[in-house]
Amino acid sequence: MRHGIVSHKLPAPVGPYSQMVECRGFLFLSGQIALEPSTGVVVKGGIALQTEAILGSVKDALEEQGLDMGHIVKVTAYLVDTGDFGAFNGVYASYFDDTPPARTTVFVSALPNGARVELDIIAHP
Repeated sequence: MRHGIVSHKLPAPVGPYSQMVECRGFLFLSGQIALEPSTGVVVKGGIALQTEAILGSVKDALEEQGLDMGHIVKVTAYLVDTGDFGAFNGVYASYFDDTPPARTTVFVSALPNGARVELDIIAHP
């Protein structure tokens, strides 16, 4: 009913979870922080660079599955600083057309490896 999918465009899992799981036509991407896929090191820089890194990796991973950013139907964004919201939105908006996906934004006290943003994504063909 569900199966895990591995992509070298995304950072390798650091725990007992799949990078992506396909179930009934939906593609669920585990939370993504700005890790360089080849090294596993957090991308240095502020929220804009980290958001760009995540969305770039997600875009590449979706393309491997024959999908594009227009197939994303829901995003949950976790930010550590309310002051980053504007810069995050600027980069985020550049990845979507006139009908962006549904989104929830949650502010948290910390994220793994000192990341400033984490995105949890659901796509559907």
